[in-house]
Amino acid sequence: MVGAFHGHAHNRKCQLRWHPLHILGTGHSEGEGCEHIFSASNELAQSTRHASPFHRHQSIEEHFTFWDKDKYAALSNFLWNHYREALKVIASLTTELTIIKSELQLTNDDFPRFLREERDYFESLKQLPVKDNLCIHYVQVLDELAERKADWDLAREAANSALNEIPASNLSQINQVLMAARIRVDSSYAKLQHAEALVAHMQIQLSIDV
Repeated sequence: MVGAFHGHAHNRKCQLRWHPLHILGTGHSEGEGCEHIFSASNELAQSTRHASPFHRHQSIEEHFTFWDKDKYAALSNFLWNHYREALKVIASLTTELTIIKSELQLTNDDFPRFLREERDYFESLKQLPVKDNLCIHYVQVLDELAERKADWDLAREAANSALNEIPASNLSQINQVLMAARIRVDSSYAKLQHAEALVAHMQIQLSIDV
């Protein structure tokens, strides 16, 4: 099982097998018990950083000894509170699920079937469908178009203010600055046109009306 905190960093195929959400019997357990322990033990770093090896080991040993005793002392309340919470969740979600099944005409057998079908789909998938690849590429092209537009706006702003700090009598420097500004604007605009053409081409392939 992959902990819920880390699970969404894994791909969907992995999640369908190992995420707590899809494993029978895990309930609301997130599978991150180690993270809770590490979060509390991080406080030791400040006090043990400059300690001797003996005192460092002693502090760590005492910390986890007290941790075990505190958790054991609170175990009854922990179980009771979670038991009550589980009863409330079962009651509320059962009602909601009954309504959903009625509206969508589903049965209890449909839910594990949906999960199996999605798993089988990913198991049999050697590569993404062509349309999915096109959609992914289209989003990437849109991102590039946004970057090109921003770059062109910056180039124009820089060109408009290029002569602000240059004396009017310094013709050679004015020439150099204007030439550099023109090159940057022309280059940015050419890249923008290329990005716009690529977006238009992708929209035709995906039958997107703009």
